[in-house]
Amino acid sequence: MAIELLNPSQLDDMRPAGRFVAEVLTTLVDTAEVGMDLLELDRLAHRMITERGAESCYIDYAPSFGRGPFGKVLCTSVNDAVLHGLPHRYKIKDGDLVSFDFAVSVDGWVCDSAVSVVVGEPREEDLRLIEATEVALSRAIEVARVGNKIGDIGATIGDTAREYGYAVNTQFGGHGVGRTMHGDPHIPNDGKAGRGFSLREGLVIAIEPWLLASTDEIRMDEDGWTIRSSDGSRGAHSEHTIAITDGDPIIMTARN
Repeated sequence: MAIELLNPSQLDDMRPAGRFVAEVLTTLVDTAEVGMDLLELDRLAHRMITERGAESCYIDYAPSFGRGPFGKVLCTSVNDAVLHGLPHRYKIKDGDLVSFDFAVSVDGWVCDSAVSVVVGEPREEDLRLIEATEVALSRAIEVARVGNKIGDIGATIGDTAREYGYAVNTQFGGHGVGRTMHGDPHIPNDGKAGRGFSLREGLVIAIEPWLLASTDEIRMDEDGWTIRSSDGSRGAHSEHTIAITDGDPIIMTARN
């Protein structure tokens, strides 16, 4: 397992990527409205990438679990979709739960983040689901400190999910981030405290709890990309890229 540790100068070089990812996600959340097409939002993100001179991590992304290159710059997962939502011709409806996942390279450094929102009139159960992912993420970041283990992050996420009454799927989780979007180590969304790789100063990781309302089973959509709940229940996804330091972790993709 090749794990890169960044020095303070390299972490400073990575900050513009984090700020840009945060800016794009904030713009998407502020712009999304009932009646807007998902493809409009992808085009908006694409324009911002072009204007910034950044490079999309998704458009040519072709992992083993997907069907060919992704072809878009933004993941848009709606309602029962929770991960890798391929933008398509769909107009957002009142009350839709939409997750945006976005990763780019700026000057050779990558940052990755995700946020879930309800567009229009929310249902309380959807707000609670989103809250569970946000609380899990916040708590996981807090334990991402030198001397702790990857298992401490996973255990914190899993315990938080169960506290809210949700089951955890561990097929997809967080990952190392640096010059590329996905690297070692894998950051699972459940685990045993005190187990696994020791967290070290300079390690940069994406932590990304995602939850489904009434199942931990998923299915692949016919588009070959979008991950949906097996029972049609809704999903939520929260993610930040963080750097582990000799003090508090740095949230590279923090949104104001």
